Amino acid sequence: MEALPAEPAAVAAAAAARAGLMRPARRFARAHWVDIAWVAFIGLNLIAMRLIPAWQTVPFLIIWVSLTVMYGFRLWRLGSTVLTVAVVTLATGGLIGWQVLRGEQDLDYLAEVPLVAMMFVVMAWHSRRRLAAMEEMRRVSEHNLVLLDRQREFLQDVSHELGTPITIALGRTELIFRAATDEGVAEDARVAVDELLRMRRLASRMMLLAATDSPDFLHVAQVDVADFLMETLHRWSQTRRRWSLGTLAEARVPADEDRLTLALDALIENAVDHTGPDGRIELSARCDGENVILAVTDSGPGIPAAEVGRIFGRFTRVDPGRSRQAGGFGLGLAVVKAIAEAHRGSVQVRSTLGHGSVFELILPAAPAAQPGPLDRRVMPS
Repeated sequence: MEALPAEPAAVAAAAAARAGLMRPARRFARAHWVDIAWVAFIGLNLIAMRLIPAWQTVPFLIIWVSLTVMYGFRLWRLGSTVLTVAVVTLATGGLIGWQVLRGEQDLDYLAEVPLVAMMFVVMAWHSRRRLAAMEEMRRVSEHNLVLLDRQREFLQDVSHELGTPITIALGRTELIFRAATDEGVAEDARVAVDELLRMRRLASRMMLLAATDSPDFLHVAQVDVADFLMETLHRWSQTRRRWSLGTLAEARVPADEDRLTLALDALIENAVDHTGPDGRIELSARCDGENVILAVTDSGPGIPAAEVGRIFGRFTRVDPGRSRQAGGFGLGLAVVKAIAEAHRGSVQVRSTLGHGSVFELILPAAPAAQPGPLDRRVMPS
């Protein structure tokens, strides 16, 4: 009589245990209801193959087609795929083999089982290869993104760290140049100033390239193309070249004027580096559909056709044997490309050896841009 009060507790414990076992089962059913439904579907078709001889081909093909659909939906791992194919092959092949032994089917019908199974295996093999290739592409893409991030951080760090010592060295060297009474010392100081200025320009370009993906890289406003080119030519007119303005389109572009100035200055600097004091450099602008094209034309030596496609890479040298003064493009054209792409534009070059080059900065025009050429203006050298 004293043991009776314990029975409700035992019953409750047993019920809790059953509930604990049922919860994982329900979770499994919810997670794999598609697989469970497919297994039931396969079972119904196997029963149809057994009970309805007239339908034997139809259920057989439905089973394999549904297996292909399920594989495309699930993309099972290799072990699961092999096990599933083996079970379906044995089930369908066993039924057909039993019917062949009883004389209900021809022996040729049994040959369809390994053939269909082989077709599925080949399909699964191709799918696995494609999946592996996509995974490799994803891995390489992620690795490249990591490398780009590291490169950007490196450029930012290096350009930042170089700024201060270059500025100090440049200031001291300029003092030496101004105070020097000996012509040799003055000439050496001038060369040092030029190289330090080059290094400072390089450091600033490195920092700019590292910042191209920054959301605040551009501060866009409407820029009048004709005024912009005339102001640019005025700034460069002190450099001894035969300067001129070609046709100027009456157009505006949505752009960051400071960044655009850097890009155009880099193109002009490149033209100056590759032309002599009597060389010709022309600035022009034209409308082409929904784009405005800013062009810098020079009378320099031109660029070999094989090199045209790669000159916008960083530190590209057309001829390694030439001097740095005339043979390299440094980061200038890479900066032009980065700024153009930040404006959703592009840069291209047309060049013929011995006949100069035309560099074109292609930018989307403002919606209200209307083409209208101005009179040609030629500035004296």
